[in-house]
Amino acid sequence: MTTHRWSTIAFVLGGLLMAQTATALDLSTPAFKQGDKIPSKYTCDAQGGGVNPALNFAGVPANAKQLVLTMHDPDVPKNLMPSGNFDHWMVWDIAPTSKGIAEGAGASMGSNGTGKAGYIGPCPPDREHRYFFRVYAVDIPLTGKTFKDRAAVEEAIKGHILAQAELMGRYEKIKK
Repeated sequence: MTTHRWSTIAFVLGGLLMAQTATALDLSTPAFKQGDKIPSKYTCDAQGGGVNPALNFAGVPANAKQLVLTMHDPDVPKNLMPSGNFDHWMVWDIAPTSKGIAEGAGASMGSNGTGKAGYIGPCPPDREHRYFFRVYAVDIPLTGKTFKDRAAVEEAIKGHILAQAELMGRYEKIKK
């Protein structure tokens, strides 16, 4: 009897874990794999300063009101930026039905650490840096809002994140 009860509990818990895994928010790109080098086409080494890579979203929770995307570099030398972080891209007000963002669409979306609209590609001044793309599914609308930086975006969605996913790429500037 006790063995049967534990088997039933294990079966139910296993089913719940599989259900959660099947609906986990996913962020990917055809441009590079998790932890790999970001192709120079998407960086300051590209002619024109680079375009954003295509990003794909999957597994968005059904009750999400919007998606929020951030991209930042946490490896900036502190003598250049005291926080050690640079915000490369922030996009909010993405429809929860969106399947992603097309390559090159970033010029008209969101803002970056220079205070300007759009995507700004990786351009590490000293060595290889890591770049974190994060997508958040949130239960509140951010339509019409403005944010000065990633910290302000993250503060606005704090307590409203239903799911999140992360993609990290690396880049070292081409030596000329």
